[in-house]
Amino acid sequence: MDALDVARWQFGITTVYHFILVPLTIGLAPMIAVMQTVWHVTGNEQWLRATKFFGKLFLINFALGVATGIVQEFQFGMNWSEYSRFVADVFGAPLALEGLVAFFLESTFIGLWIFGWGRLPRRVHLACIWLAAIGVNASAYFIIAANSWMQHPVGVVWDETRNRPAMNDFWAVITNNTTLAAFPHVVAGALLTAGTFVAAIGIWWMARNSWRARKLRAAIETGDTTDLPKSVSPSHIDATPEDLEDDARRLWRPVTRFALWVTIAAGIAVIITGDFQAQIMFKQQPVKMAAAESLCDSTTGGAPFSVLSVGRQNNCDNIDHIIEIPGMLSFLADHRFDTPLQGVNQLQEQYQQALNMPGQNFAPNLFVTYWAFRAMITWALGSVVVALGGLWLTRRKRVVVSRKFGLIALLMIPTPFLANSSGWIFTEMGRQPWVVAPNWQDDLDPLRIHMLVQDGVSGHSAGMVWVTLIGFTLLYGALGVIWFMLQRRYVIEGPALKDASPPDEPSDDEKSGELSFAY
Repeated sequence: MDALDVARWQFGITTVYHFILVPLTIGLAPMIAVMQTVWHVTGNEQWLRATKFFGKLFLINFALGVATGIVQEFQFGMNWSEYSRFVADVFGAPLALEGLVAFFLESTFIGLWIFGWGRLPRRVHLACIWLAAIGVNASAYFIIAANSWMQHPVGVVWDETRNRPAMNDFWAVITNNTTLAAFPHVVAGALLTAGTFVAAIGIWWMARNSWRARKLRAAIETGDTTDLPKSVSPSHIDATPEDLEDDARRLWRPVTRFALWVTIAAGIAVIITGDFQAQIMFKQQPVKMAAAESLCDSTTGGAPFSVLSVGRQNNCDNIDHIIEIPGMLSFLADHRFDTPLQGVNQLQEQYQQALNMPGQNFAPNLFVTYWAFRAMITWALGSVVVALGGLWLTRRKRVVVSRKFGLIALLMIPTPFLANSSGWIFTEMGRQPWVVAPNWQDDLDPLRIHMLVQDGVSGHSAGMVWVTLIGFTLLYGALGVIWFMLQRRYVIEGPALKDASPPDEPSDDEKSGELSFAY
């Protein structure tokens, strides 16, 4: 492997790792703001407990997301300096806004929210979490705007003196139609992730409390409590069966139902926004979409959607389509079943002729693109299992009593995270071999305003990049273990009863300087 291959692996690994954390942060922040708003309006202390409980999980995720995200920006200047030099006049603007506006907005008000319990007026404190949620989503918007310019460059002219594009329309850059399509899809995916996360934990806690109540009541009736499992009585309260059932009914059921409806709404939004984004991609990056379906040759009529293909997927000469849906790919492209679509081979020839690069391969890796697209759809079905099962089992004021479904819900938590990561792998691998794809639609010069991946890498040796790749992998692995252990610890511990009391006055721990809420 040369330096280019290792640099691509490093950026891919660190980006996917970072983005595992991002959807939960984007989606959970507004959900926590809603929980605190419900407590503020109704005075129901159970929503305050839920706010603080999921607030802890959010802060763990946010802290690790910040730590892993910092690495991304350094890589632009170190491993991809030629790319950074080429796009500096354009790419720097949305990234600067992300740092100066969005990141400072979210980090400042998250800090005020953490330290402000019992110190700020309730309305001001509530505004802090809403402003933090706005900052989190604004940060996502500016990052997506920068990425979308790489997918579809607009708002620039060619600078002859510096031999690179120069921005002449900032508004066009940040309102790129690719951005306007991608951002709602990312937010919908984030809400799907957060909704599944909250709902699965709530389902597990309802099932757990119901089981604990049954065990404890049976032990009390028989008078034999010696064989009770340790998990029956939580460490921070002397629970009765009525306490456990009350928690399941008054705390976990309302929070879970809220999260389940968020999951359903987000799932519908993912489908709608994904359809809109696909139609744009069929026009802007037709090779990506053809590769996503292993459509090697153009069709004269409607193009089928490939459900399953076998063979050497990165070789158009050896692909067998086993299951297809006639006309469905054309429908995805423009909502018509009979629209002809161009295949990878024909698009390859067009690009070679237009750019005068007869030996260049303009097709992405068909295997990765094809299966990443299907993995994105398949993993999202885990959220469907949680949403439909949870709504059915909590109908008519019931609570979940099935420990088996509680365990299934927990096992489904990783699925929306994997769906989001698969979607980004598809988006970025499908753009290859471009790091800045040519714009064939608008009034730009596609012969100049583009960059191949191999032209953007720095001139480091492969060994130097290997050292940092191995170092980041080990560091991120250790951080991942810490993240999992902290999340697991606080999920099992659950909401504290003391969090049900309105924090109008600082507790003794807070007066002594100990930040109990943020550990």
